[in-house]
Amino acid sequence: MNTPSQTVDLIDHVLGLDPQGSTFAARHFREKVRSGTQASYEALFSPELTLALPVRWLVAVYVCQLTKATELHQHYLAQAQQAGVSAEWLAVIEQDQLESITDPIVQAILVFTRTLTLKPLEGDKTAIQNLEQSGLPTADCITLSQLIAFLAYQVRLVTGLKAMQALEK
Repeated sequence: MNTPSQTVDLIDHVLGLDPQGSTFAARHFREKVRSGTQASYEALFSPELTLALPVRWLVAVYVCQLTKATELHQHYLAQAQQAGVSAEWLAVIEQDQLESITDPIVQAILVFTRTLTLKPLEGDKTAIQNLEQSGLPTADCITLSQLIAFLAYQVRLVTGLKAMQALEK
């Protein structure tokens, strides 16, 4: 895997940040934060994690859809399609009809994703137990929770940067 300095920064890329612009300068003012954000992205989508990578891309698409994070949604949708996520599953989450998913683990993952994204206070012990009862191992429950938390951060970051970009124009 490439190091963050060798890869295109996802946030800069999806927003098309101008390296000469004040939003780019503000984002890169604390390089440790910028590189940490990119490194977190790379770690959470590493093929080395046990939670299936296509499922992680699917979760990312769903979070972006639920939060109306257009730029990130486009990126994650392309990644999900590249990873072979079925068009059926993508259509199901687009219509938010999770009951149509017949795989109990994937359905539980997406229900948990919706809960943590839209009603985070309900992402409690019972929600985690529901994941485990579906057959998701504890380590994957942790990865999923970390992924959803990161995506929430990423969505807020992009939203803030978009607002800053709008002021530049």
